[in-house]
Amino acid sequence: MKTTKLIIAMLLLAINMSGQLSLAHEQGSIILRAGPALVDPDDANNPVNIAGAATDFTVEVDDNTQLGITGTYMLSDHIGIGLLASTPFKHTVSLQNAGALNGDIVETKHLPPTLTLQYYFNSPGSAFQPYAGIGVNYTYFFDEEAKSSALKDAANTRNVKIDDSFGLALEAGFDYMINSNWLFNATVWYIDLDTDASIASDLGEITADVSIDPFVYMLGLGYKF
Repeated sequence: MKTTKLIIAMLLLAINMSGQLSLAHEQGSIILRAGPALVDPDDANNPVNIAGAATDFTVEVDDNTQLGITGTYMLSDHIGIGLLASTPFKHTVSLQNAGALNGDIVETKHLPPTLTLQYYFNSPGSAFQPYAGIGVNYTYFFDEEAKSSALKDAANTRNVKIDDSFGLALEAGFDYMINSNWLFNATVWYIDLDTDASIASDLGEITADVSIDPFVYMLGLGYKF
């Protein structure tokens, strides 16, 4: 809450000062931003198969917040190349519609580097710089671990694997210049993220085609070089 109030206060100060500042998102500028980033997976149910046979079981993935870092290099006064990076996100995959086996089954971490081509709509001297982008996401999963004691006892689960994913990324956001260098930023991404998850067990291989398709939300402060 204190952080939110500070950001609002800085934004109001920027509005009062903007007429006195020399501002520019111009060709050759480098813009770095950092702040909390929330990955919010789609709540759609994902079906589970056991030894190749369909079941009524489904899996869901929880959300997580980490430090997001973005960078933009301005190719021209209106076009930039943007990159999203972060500290590793940590997610828990839970089993649904499975009776006594319901609950958390897998814990995993991932990194979601995302490259976009951005278009900035306003003139280079404007304090308010809305933009939109399109590009590609690569999601790298690691540190997969089986978590369900009930599933372990029932099926001796082991060797969890979640495949990496490539997908389309869409982006929208804005920068608001606080002064000639510092800025406030808000950005949202939609990422087409589909992956295959598998767990070896005594029942046979447990698999799920997991459609995560998250929205990623980030608020941050940035610096323009």
